[in-house]
Amino acid sequence: MATDDVRTRLRTALTTAMKARDRDVAGALRTVLAALDNAEAVAAPEPPVGADSPIAGALSGLGAGEAPRRELTETDVAMIVHAEIADLRASADDYDRLGRHDRANGLRAGADAVAATLAPA
Repeated sequence: MATDDVRTRLRTALTTAMKARDRDVAGALRTVLAALDNAEAVAAPEPPVGADSPIAGALSGLGAGEAPRRELTETDVAMIVHAEIADLRASADDYDRLGRHDRANGLRAGADAVAATLAPA
């Protein structure tokens, strides 16, 4: 399971869910894609404080403030996706306990759709 392959399948499933106007599935897929994007983020380096800049700590030059993204391994991606599926299912159980079965079913549908993207086509 290549990391780009999983993202491609998630994005394809998101497009399909959006076209079908399936908010539950689209929301779950967006959540997983956002979790993957967030996991790639790195802490921004402290900007240098310079007296020659009109704004203290400002960086100048194209891309001067860019930081390289963290590369996720296949294991990282699998762990993140499985954790998000578990969170969706746990939230569905919480909604069931509160008597909100419609919302619980929507979350489970989203979790199922995310899990389906893990299986190779």
